[in-house]
Amino acid sequence: MMATNSGDPGGDAEMLDDTLEKSKCTPSETTSENSNPEDGSKLTTGSKTESTNQQSENTNSETKNGSEPPDTTVDVTTENSSKEDENSKETAMDVSAGAELTRVSSDEPAEAAEAAEPKETVDFKVVFNKQKHDVSFDLDGTVSSLKIHLQTTTGVPSGMQKLMYRGLMKDDKTLRDLKVTKGVKLMLIGSTINDVLEVNKPVAKGTTKEKDEAGAPAKEALSKQKMHKKVLDKGKPEDIMPGIKGRKDALPSVPISGMYNKAGGKVRLTFKLEIDQLWIGTKERTEKLPMSSIKNVISEPIEGHEQYHIMAIQLGPTEQSRYWLYWVPAQYTHAIKDAILFKWQYF
Repeated sequence: MMATNSGDPGGDAEMLDDTLEKSKCTPSETTSENSNPEDGSKLTTGSKTESTNQQSENTNSETKNGSEPPDTTVDVTTENSSKEDENSKETAMDVSAGAELTRVSSDEPAEAAEAAEPKETVDFKVVFNKQKHDVSFDLDGTVSSLKIHLQTTTGVPSGMQKLMYRGLMKDDKTLRDLKVTKGVKLMLIGSTINDVLEVNKPVAKGTTKEKDEAGAPAKEALSKQKMHKKVLDKGKPEDIMPGIKGRKDALPSVPISGMYNKAGGKVRLTFKLEIDQLWIGTKERTEKLPMSSIKNVISEPIEGHEQYHIMAIQLGPTEQSRYWLYWVPAQYTHAIKDAILFKWQYF
């Protein structure tokens, strides 16, 4: 058979052409057969594309219909901000309330400590109606509060009291301001309610007192009596202090000077209230008298010179012990009586 083929060159050539033609056709068929996977991949790709297109259509449809999903992020943020503001306010109120409680709590111990802190007191004596009262009182207390304290002790209403220590003690001053120290003596001037009522008690008609006054001859004025007129005729002392009629002044801070005594000599009065003494000074000597030893004090205006008085200080039990003073300034006569007798006098 090979020999036959080789013997026909033309036939061989045709066979070769057929073989080549078949070889050309075989790959295309193979390709055509194997194109199924490719078709599958193409199908898959087409499906994906179709899905994407479907989503796009859905999105476009939602956009056209205006049914965009609500943006809840803003609402949540706003709600959170409101809650944070409320929490901040509550926190601020809590802090403020805590600070207030802290302040009140811190004040209470301070007030309690101040109340518990012992006050500095001073011990002294108060002389009233020739009686001495031992008193212990707050050194930083006022004179007004001291008067309220003494009202219980002495029976003199606080509004009717005058306290003397180196002069009249003013109500708004404290004992520290007035330099009140341990052991000093304060003089209380005033009257109890009973004393005032007794003095102002009306006298019934027909009583013995009224009969005595009606039957007794009128007393001659002191300034007209011979023993006193003799001194008054000398005239006023050159260093006399000014006299003021119808006025009641407290004791001056300086001695009362410019007066005469019964012998016509110069005399001055110095009140040592802190030691409860009256000093009567003359050119020759100074008598230092305990005020409790003085029994009475009287005075009367000088006729024609009513801004001045004649005054008698009774040193003993009888009138014969009176120490006479002339040209006493009228405005000080009440203060002198009060200081010496420790109570209001009604002359």
